[in-house]
Amino acid sequence: MNLLSAFRTPLLVAVLAALAGFTARPAAAEERAKDLFGSKKLPAATSAQSIGFYSKGCFAGGVAIPMDGPTWEVMRPSRNRRWGHPAMIALIEKLSRDAAADGWPGLLIGDISQPRGGPMMTGHASHQIGLDADIWLTPMPSRPLSMAQRESMSATLMVDEKTHLVKDALWTPQHTNLLKRAASYAEVERILVNPGIKKKLCDTVKGDRSWLRKVRPFWGHDYHFHMRIGCQPGSPDCKAQEATPDDDGCGKSLAWWFTEQPWRPNKNPDAPKARDLMTMANLPRECRAVLDAPGPASVEAATYHGGAVPVAVAAPEPEAPSVPATAASGTTGLPASVNAFTATPEIGVPIPRPRPGN
Repeated sequence: MNLLSAFRTPLLVAVLAALAGFTARPAAAEERAKDLFGSKKLPAATSAQSIGFYSKGCFAGGVAIPMDGPTWEVMRPSRNRRWGHPAMIALIEKLSRDAAADGWPGLLIGDISQPRGGPMMTGHASHQIGLDADIWLTPMPSRPLSMAQRESMSATLMVDEKTHLVKDALWTPQHTNLLKRAASYAEVERILVNPGIKKKLCDTVKGDRSWLRKVRPFWGHDYHFHMRIGCQPGSPDCKAQEATPDDDGCGKSLAWWFTEQPWRPNKNPDAPKARDLMTMANLPRECRAVLDAPGPASVEAATYHGGAVPVAVAAPEPEAPSVPATAASGTTGLPASVNAFTATPEIGVPIPRPRPGN
């Protein structure tokens, strides 16, 4: 091999390697979906629509629940996860009023969704399409919490981590009533609780037990319950979950949770979470339009205040497909064809009751 050939060979190898790196770089450098959705501070100012599945999707036309209400307070406000489909937000407010009438002092509301949904920077795998909400099992205090307290206050752990059973000194009939009330709404398809809480309900609920079908055991959920509603009218690209079994869930499926198997150590604890790997290519293609859509003028313009949905200042939107203007199930009083950013007629939302204890 002459000197020129000896020079050309390593040079050719270097050039080919550089070209290979160049072609591979775009895929490797594609931004994670959680970074893109996590950076959005306001919702997409379009008609309300959930897209995809609870753990792989997004939503448009979201509204925020106010930080404070007569019967609720939002916890961990810095996370900016108080957004949801209008039907979800209306139902949370309804639950807070009904639960107060049942004797629960008020709701402490945890994570609902990010403004446009999508995978979150931390925490949940689901909560991506505006139809999930976490409600603390700690009752709302009689005095309003400061913003600092909402960020730092710890929720009450209801379950013993060793026995996986409810701490009897903490559980009250009001906890049972709260879960029963949440399960009573037609929109609610699932309520996730710690297996110990499910067992407590199975052991103590008398009379009508049909609502226990919706209460499903799952890891975690020892200081809050997870309320999930079904796909709403006007969301043709929303993917429904499997229906819960017809029985009360208090048999063999529950007994499995009190064996060794569910609690064995993770064989690969360092494996990345799905949210850490998802790119836009993993989500429904409509989520790109949600991400790029204009937002409202402000948070207040997209905050739900009971009888009417907020009016946002945004670019004119295309005419939405015509769908019947009927309530999703007759419980929230929210029209199925609601646009999250146009005023709606008065629809008879109950007037909130005064905060208990005031």
